[in-house]
Amino acid sequence: MDTWRVWDLVLPALEHRHEVLAVTLPGHAGGPPIEGELTDAIVVDAVERTMDAAGFEIAHIAGNSLGGYLALQLAARGRAETVVAFAPGGGWTTGDGSYKNLLGFQRTLHDMTKVAAPHAEAILATAQGRRRATRLITTSFEHIPVELLVHQILGVASCRAAGPMLGHALAAEWRLDAEKITCPVRIVWGTQDRLLPWPEAADRYRQEWLPQADWVVLDGIGHCPQLDVPLETAQLIIGFTSR
Repeated sequence: MDTWRVWDLVLPALEHRHEVLAVTLPGHAGGPPIEGELTDAIVVDAVERTMDAAGFEIAHIAGNSLGGYLALQLAARGRAETVVAFAPGGGWTTGDGSYKNLLGFQRTLHDMTKVAAPHAEAILATAQGRRRATRLITTSFEHIPVELLVHQILGVASCRAAGPMLGHALAAEWRLDAEKITCPVRIVWGTQDRLLPWPEAADRYRQEWLPQADWVVLDGIGHCPQLDVPLETAQLIIGFTSR
């Protein structure tokens, strides 16, 4: 439910080395609307069209959570030169229904954020408020600008497609044509991820889909390393794209 600005703290370092396209997903705040029936492919199709419009035939692709899953889907379509996926979704064990609890919780979280959004600046005016606002995605928060956190709360509250996408995700099979991924892949996971817990939420990636990937485990880091440890996150991306 985030906007492209979840990568704000990492972009300056990436832009020293690369031309960067920071994508807002369809149905999210600032992104294009989702038109027509919601399907498994509709979001990755939209990202692919955005790449086409920007002139990116292939690219080094980094993504987090749903974005990490989409980055790997793009790799399976031949659009990635490399992929660095931070806690990509979809990797839970086959038959494990616990992810449904996560998706249900995210629906509740979206509703709560819509209620909180008009009071975002007041909530984030205190360290306690900033800790509560970030506790599910980072273990550290003091370095994150208040303005960015306000933007993120407002962005989540304005994610128009949250309900339909979460409903679709509950019924989706979460498949990956891993055999079609021929580019180098790095997967990064924080041990303190409270949304996609390590290692359970990575099971299919580790055991079935991408056991040969370059795996990096970040001790004590949460779901969004790009917010939690932005310098290390930038190094993990640049170090991989420079190989």
